[in-house]
Amino acid sequence: MNDKPRLFGIERSNRDYTVADTWGKNQFNSSFPASLACYLHSKGMKAVYIKAKPDMKRDLQYIGIDELYGIDPLGDDIFFSFETQYTPFQKYVIGAIPRDDLVILSDGQCVSSIEIKLVALPDNPTCNLSEDKFGSEIVVRPDTIIYLACSFIQSYEDNPEALRNVIRDAGRNVRDWTEAGEVLPYMDEIYWAIRRMVSEKNECQSPIIMEPVWKTEGKSPRLADHCLDLFVWSNFGMLNLFMPEENEEFRTITRHTRTMIWLFKMLQEYAEKGRFNGAKIIDTLSYNLKNDKAFASNGLRTHPIMTCAELTKPRITKGEIRKVILGGGQYLLSPERRFDAIIYNSPDLFKED
Repeated sequence: MNDKPRLFGIERSNRDYTVADTWGKNQFNSSFPASLACYLHSKGMKAVYIKAKPDMKRDLQYIGIDELYGIDPLGDDIFFSFETQYTPFQKYVIGAIPRDDLVILSDGQCVSSIEIKLVALPDNPTCNLSEDKFGSEIVVRPDTIIYLACSFIQSYEDNPEALRNVIRDAGRNVRDWTEAGEVLPYMDEIYWAIRRMVSEKNECQSPIIMEPVWKTEGKSPRLADHCLDLFVWSNFGMLNLFMPEENEEFRTITRHTRTMIWLFKMLQEYAEKGRFNGAKIIDTLSYNLKNDKAFASNGLRTHPIMTCAELTKPRITKGEIRKVILGGGQYLLSPERRFDAIIYNSPDLFKED
């Protein structure tokens, strides 16, 4: 009997789950979701798949974990490589391709890659709403936008000319991309260039973000009985997290609209030069906003896109967590000791003497 600390389904990995450091917050937040996906597969379940229709409206479907990973998640030839470069995208990028949260390998070859976002349900803006209105905040890194651009390029079969044909003259008259005032008059052109790609390549969507949700009883730290489920965003579905509404008036550049500019510039540069410098685009087109994250979208924005039976009542119960974390792995967890959490969970502090 295998009594070593481990996670369900992850037999071959670049992480050693018998070591306490592997159970730290940053690693656990990607390892556990990868294992949860394997567990769903073992139960014959699929992840909720958020895609976009040609008109950008949400298209809610399901995706098997074997399709998400590109291989049997419980097979003998799968290798889970965390914080790894997805080398098939290197040919599109000037400089080194960033690391992705999870790259699936088989026989040493990259099969798929995925960004992982383990999120709480509900978040602060939705915790006081009714349960069917609960939503989660998702925070997306700048590096993910480089992967997003690469996925668009891949859908055009690595053809710069095909991309030029769909971009057309969008953004051509911008004199200085680093100045917000120079870019704002052309935001509508940029928006519709991306929309044309969504319409033209709608059948070529690919998964880019895996977002497991863990649900609590409102704002409390107690897990709900039905507490875990798995959502996946396609590259086109993800656009609804940051793209503006149709006919929206562009008065300033926000983190969300800046992300749209980043994506467009990466695609435009590839269309013109056959490669793009994502790191330089992110660094130089900041518009006086910090580059620590691309954007964050809270539950008020994500709920309408994600709403479904699985969001209201996740399919995996808290009693099943012991089937995902195995061999006493829970004893190696090292959560952050947050002062606000300690106060919240110590009501006796406020009792009168």
